[in-house]
Amino acid sequence: MTNIIKQFWKDEEGATAIEYGLIAGLIAVAIIVSVGEIGTKLKSFFEFIAEKLGDAPGTGQSGTEQ
Repeated sequence: MTNIIKQFWKDEEGATAIEYGLIAGLIAVAIIVSVGEIGTKLKSFFEFIAEKLGDAPGTGQSGTEQ
């Protein structure tokens, strides 16, 4: 019985697939975090631009008043 357990413990078959899976998972998490951060910064940037464009001289309401 101990020989079977020792054999199982030393057996590395399939370990590579698990390692690649863990690496792929870590890369996916890094991408998700990066995209979230970039999205937040882009949103803030475009809100800043929209605010500055709205405050620019010569930008009034369009249309007719009643």
